[in-house]
Amino acid sequence: MPLYRDEAVVLRTHKLGEADRIVTMLSRNHGKIRAVAKGVRRTASKFGARLEPFMVADVQLYQGRSLDIVNQAESLASYGAEITGDYGSYTAASVMVETADKLTEDEGGLQQYLLLVGALRSLSRREHAASLTLDSYLLRSLSVAGWAPSFSDCAMTGVPGPHSAFVVQLGGVVADEVAPPGAPRLDAETIGLLSALLTGDWATADSAGERTRSQSSGIVAAYTQFHLERKLRSLEHVDRQPDLRRPVSPADGRTG
Repeated sequence: MPLYRDEAVVLRTHKLGEADRIVTMLSRNHGKIRAVAKGVRRTASKFGARLEPFMVADVQLYQGRSLDIVNQAESLASYGAEITGDYGSYTAASVMVETADKLTEDEGGLQQYLLLVGALRSLSRREHAASLTLDSYLLRSLSVAGWAPSFSDCAMTGVPGPHSAFVVQLGGVVADEVAPPGAPRLDAETIGLLSALLTGDWATADSAGERTRSQSSGIVAAYTQFHLERKLRSLEHVDRQPDLRRPVSPADGRTG
């Protein structure tokens, strides 16, 4: 059987028999890989802990007819322990790997791999609020997949903004002239946060109030699930509680 090697991040695992697991991974060079890791559920397994969700490993595999077989696994980044130790980070990471799994149904890509690894690294280091890291990842991964939202120019006509009407089905903000009746309207703060999350403007994102973050998260969730054409099961468990490590800004107390 042909032997190959790659870097990969573990998306999910399933039990197989009494001691084995099926491991689904997104790799740097070979796209999405589904492989059997034999004996990893035994206590004496040499690399079972390296093939858990959110872990990044250097794996060596034998190419099989239906499923490949993991021969070796060396840890490159152990994000799992730091992420699973915090509920907000864990639920955000769960949505990330589920999204990556669905976006790479047929094939992967280096950009998707690097984007996911970078987001998991940021979560493990608590660089930003988990919900912000998640929303930024979702917007960027959809953009890489060809569904980049517009938060400035009209998604239909290209007319320069600012525009306040946002229509998920049309790809972002749209001018009043083409906005469907009843289209939701977003305030400037929410559009600014969405744009910052897409472009990586973390100074703007981190300073956003909780009300703005909440509205932004709702838009991102709707946009993501529309383009994936399916519900993200892990999204309903995401912790959207305020980040108590960040000082409360005056905008947090607004009610309308």
